[in-house]
Order: sequence, then C-alpha cells, then structure tokens
Amino acid sequence: MPRFLILRLDGPMQAWGTHTYEDFRPANHFPTRSGLLGLIGACLGLDRQDRPALERLAQSVEFTVRVDRQVSRPQQEKPQRKDPLKLRDFHTVCDARKVDGSKSEYPVVSYREYLHDAAFTVAVMEKPNAAYPLERLIQALRQPLYTPVLGRRSCPLARPLLENREAIEAENAKFALDRIPPGHGLMYAEGEMLANGKPLPLRDVPLYGRYRQFGTRRVYVHASKQEV
Repeated sequence: MPRFLILRLDGPMQAWGTHTYEDFRPANHFPTRSGLLGLIGACLGLDRQDRPALERLAQSVEFTVRVDRQVSRPQQEKPQRKDPLKLRDFHTVCDARKVDGSKSEYPVVSYREYLHDAAFTVAVMEKPNAAYPLERLIQALRQPLYTPVLGRRSCPLARPLLENREAIEAENAKFALDRIPPGHGLMYAEGEMLANGKPLPLRDVPLYGRYRQFGTRRVYVHASKQEV
C-alpha cells in the first residue's frame, strides 16, 4: 500500500512562483512541484548545482496539494477561517538581466505577487525504489539544514511542516488527506485518483540542466462536496 508524508504549509505570506519576466514575478494559487521540491531539498541540504541529487529527489516523490479553508490554532476553540488573497508588491532591482543576458545599467521596478492568509496540506507519496525514502525526509524536515520557507525567503512558516511523526499508509492521496482536518478541500493531484478529476496542464517541473528551465506536467483537480 502507498505511503504518504503529510506536510502543513501555513504562514502569513506564501509565494509559489510561475513564469517570471524579470520585472514581474507572479505567484501560483497553490504550491508548485518545483517549489515543493525546493522546500524539501533545502531541508535535506541539497546544493542547487547537485543535479544528480536533485533528480533523485524528484524521482522519489509524488505530490497532492489540498487547499485548506480552515486551520486549527492553539488556544482557539474554533478553527480559524482562511480566505486567501493575492497581493502585489514592488521592489527596485539593480543589475537586472536584459534579453541578451547582459545587465541593465538602470534600476528596474520589479512587481511580485504574494498569497496572503493561505494554508495548504500536502500529501507526499513515496515512489517505488525511492532514493530518498520518507524516513529520510522526516528526519530532514524535523532538523532542516537550510531554513525552509514558503516559496521565497520573505515568507516564513507559521507552524512546523510535519503533521505526523511517521509516514501513513492509504489507498491513495485522497484517503490520506481525508484523515487530516478539515478533511475536505480542493485538491491538485499528480495522480488521477478519481474518475471526475479534471486535467490541468502546469509548467512547473524543474529540468536540471545548464539553464533554469521547466517542463510540463498534468495535474488532476478534484473538488470535494464542500467545494462544488
């Protein structure tokens, strides 16, 4: 039976980047595959230039992301409602890249998007013959070598990443997430768990080559009864 590791992504701000155009850096409305691999890779202490290790990690896991509209807080009797809001900030960037790869001699105003008041639960499935088994990921997430953030360094965590101390077994990611409060929500799965899953093409698969490039994957969108 498949094994899953459950992560909680909760913080005042999150930023899961999509296609960037130097002066505009949009954020996806749920965590991307490249962002999740980067988060786990940081905890493991993997170097960005260590392409073989990054590829082994990518081949070890499969992600399913659930959007949470409620989260539990310490010393609060009722769950706190979450209404994600996307806001745009701007920064002045020096030495910005031009199309030809050279640096601009003039400062550029860079617009960046952030998700505010968002929360996600992620089921990390261990693939067969994983080079990075879940036990190793648990150890890294409990004692990260690099500081984990929610997409960008300006987006700290509001709670520990790990929901459970050990991996759990379930028939599929949906059943694994059903055990975790609030137990429902819109899901984006790399595997087609249900017959009514709607495919969504997403270009967020990191290609570990000389240049920073991304491939396309198919994500299946599953809506629970509360989300329909």
